[in-house]
Amino acid sequence: MKNMQVVEWTVGFSTKAGRQITKLPANINDRLANLVRELIVEGPVQPEWKNYSKLTGKKGEYYHCHLNAGRPTYVVVWQVLDRQVRVMEVRYAGTHEGINYNSFK
Repeated sequence: MKNMQVVEWTVGFSTKAGRQITKLPANINDRLANLVRELIVEGPVQPEWKNYSKLTGKKGEYYHCHLNAGRPTYVVVWQVLDRQVRVMEVRYAGTHEGINYNSFK
């Protein structure tokens, strides 16, 4: 039997997202932590998360999902920075009402 090595992803936070997560309610922050753990192990494709999709029409490789249902709805956007070395960055973590999808290039 061959040794199989699992290579995890590195997930960082943009400066803006780092500020945003400090303002999230505790239960939403817990859900974000669960998402980040799944991103590290499984990679950027997360179809089991609510309203998950790849953001189209962007120059980079962006994905998003909802952390909860109801109001306010909290959204996370992450970007694949480098597939070869497996690096992603969370670019937004906040309310659905506060997101501007056009700001992701």
